[in-house]
Amino acid sequence: MLDSLENRKVYEDILLQIHDLVRQKNLRVGDKLPSERELSELLGVGRSSVREALRALELLGLIETRRGEGTFLKHYRHNRLIDVLGFFILRDYKTKKDLVEMRILLELDAVRLACRRAEAKHFEEMERILQAAWQRVARGEIPTEEDYAFHRVICRSSRNSILHRIWAPLVEYSDTVRSMSLSREGRARTALEEHEQIMLAIRNGDEQTAVMRMREHLQNSKL
Repeated sequence: MLDSLENRKVYEDILLQIHDLVRQKNLRVGDKLPSERELSELLGVGRSSVREALRALELLGLIETRRGEGTFLKHYRHNRLIDVLGFFILRDYKTKKDLVEMRILLELDAVRLACRRAEAKHFEEMERILQAAWQRVARGEIPTEEDYAFHRVICRSSRNSILHRIWAPLVEYSDTVRSMSLSREGRARTALEEHEQIMLAIRNGDEQTAVMRMREHLQNSKL
């Protein structure tokens, strides 16, 4: 167990150092990162550790590797790549816990209000998002953007602008966690089925069921 904790510490330290390097060099979307060998020398760590960190960032869609060219920073929502890299490693466990707790509180209240206030246009948008998400899953892709969009519609359908304004940055900062959750075997399909159940409960105005379904969905998502 101690070995596992030590490995995690080294792994997180490398990611933090890459984050600092990106910030210091003022790198932007499309800019090239130093090579694996250069990063190993700059950071004073083994190449295998650097390779593992880069693989994690690539899985999360933060960088891309082009054969024969190198590794480049990718576009991220709202061009807030540096913030995302920083929040990817929320080193303080309590901060992580508080973030998840706050999101759950907001989402449960949002779905409760949606049962009372959602309109036809909201359900039409949910259905479009779900259809697009199922198409992506059929292609073997992870519907991260559609997942965000579905929850955003629920918040908007609560018709409480303050709730939505608080919710949006919280979810953006936990985006990498959601991507990793949806990447688990079979999770993307299950999450979409849960979305459909949530939408049905909201459409029926069934607050108790909608809240229950949303709570189960967030717990299953392992945010």
